[in-house]
Amino acid sequence: MKIEAVNGTAKPLSPAAETNPSKQNFQIPTKQEEQEEEEARGARITDKVVKKTSRKREVDEKEEINETQANGRAPQSSKRKKPTRIDEVEAEVSEPSAKRTKRKQIEVNKEEEADSEASPAKRMRKTKVEEEEGKLEENGEAIKKITRKRKTKEEKEAEAMPIAARSNGLRMFIGAHVSCAKGVHNTVTNCVHIGGNAFAMFLKSQRKWENPPLQNEHKDLFISNCNDHKYDASSHVLPHGSYLVNLAQEDPEKATQAYDAFLDDLQRCEALGIKLYNFHPGSTGSHPRPSAIARIAKALNRAHLATKTVTPVLETMAAGGNVIGSTFEDLRDIIALIDDKKRIGVCLDTCHVFAAGYDLRSPTAFKKTLDDFDKIVGMKYLRALHLNDSKAPFDSHRDLHQNIGLGFLGLRAFHNVMNETRFEGLPLVLETPIDHKDPATGKDVEDKGVWAREIKMLEGLIGTDADSEDFKALEKDLADKGAEERKKLQEQYDKKVEKDRKALEKGQTRLSFGKQKKKNGESGQASDSEA
Repeated sequence: MKIEAVNGTAKPLSPAAETNPSKQNFQIPTKQEEQEEEEARGARITDKVVKKTSRKREVDEKEEINETQANGRAPQSSKRKKPTRIDEVEAEVSEPSAKRTKRKQIEVNKEEEADSEASPAKRMRKTKVEEEEGKLEENGEAIKKITRKRKTKEEKEAEAMPIAARSNGLRMFIGAHVSCAKGVHNTVTNCVHIGGNAFAMFLKSQRKWENPPLQNEHKDLFISNCNDHKYDASSHVLPHGSYLVNLAQEDPEKATQAYDAFLDDLQRCEALGIKLYNFHPGSTGSHPRPSAIARIAKALNRAHLATKTVTPVLETMAAGGNVIGSTFEDLRDIIALIDDKKRIGVCLDTCHVFAAGYDLRSPTAFKKTLDDFDKIVGMKYLRALHLNDSKAPFDSHRDLHQNIGLGFLGLRAFHNVMNETRFEGLPLVLETPIDHKDPATGKDVEDKGVWAREIKMLEGLIGTDADSEDFKALEKDLADKGAEERKKLQEQYDKKVEKDRKALEKGQTRLSFGKQKKKNGESGQASDSEA
């Protein structure tokens, strides 16, 4: 048995003393012996830290060499807290203190544990953010190392500057679906950036079910930004629902999951002062269409009771078959089951309705489509429009957005839209592609200037004579730019039609682009049982 003295460390007792406690003789060390013992302990700690640090350096060097050999490039050094230097430890123990030495050793151990637990990928993500170029020697060859550059304050301010000024006093409120990255409040300035007078956005990540709650700071900033930039959030902001949500879902557990996510979005809208919320109606799955529509209406009635001001807006869809919303009749049937019809609306997507078989290209076709909508659904339910040209041909039931004037709709269709008085005051939201290949890197990069130019072009169509030489020249120029892609998609569609024709000749019947084939060559919407 060993005993520690109160004010010092006792020397080990002899075996005889340990077996016979009555004969124990305590030897209290002198001050000189205490100092010698303290110095010896400090030396042991220093030696241990030096060995651990050396081993850590050897392991790091080996990992970097292996990483270089595996990737064929120089590895980026880990960005860690400032490591404890050996000379700092030696300075600590030069005038030894048991408490200080122990604390220093614990700090070193924690530092080593944190570094050892970090994965290589995580360490790489935390590497330098300032741009620098260096050269590393490997097998006698020079390797160039370039690290990411953090944007300066000036660069961030330059990016935030508006690409185009907003137009004032117009009857049409045009914008785009902007990013909500780093907070919903940023959507306002993102819309200002492209010169829009209306905008859409996601209220949270639409790729996952669980999301953190709306932060009060972000809510307050959104409201103040709308006030500062004079956006009417109740009329000209149109959030888009998650693609994961299907209110027609029959499975109880999945239906609850979908409803909860849907309701959470509606509650976020009310917190932000937003009164319109666009969403995709859903899909029948393998179940009859009427029962799926009834489930959608039931979920909407339930959501109305749980909220007070927000209006869910049903978006028109392109695909047929199991997808609900590709016909005006689908929308009519849902609205018919809604208890509070003042809080339900429709968003016409120009690409979707065109691909679903509703023509918008000529003034005559445009008028017929709107007359059909008014007769079947009711123009009073129209609350918004999505402005997109179509890469896919008419009645193809393919949802492929194209830039304005480059697709099968063409510029004339949007001249019809921009001069339709019944669309005045509604949010008109672009969802056109803005990605293009960077010639230097070959990667897709965003060009928000596409939206800024399309907004100005659409605003310029208001009151314009479609028979003027200027309009015809612009129409032709845009059509020529999109000719190659239209040809490619037309060929794909023609092959599909020919394949379906041959299948019919063999007596086969199946769904094609959402429509049921018939042997007499006619086509109609798939029946509920077939959907």
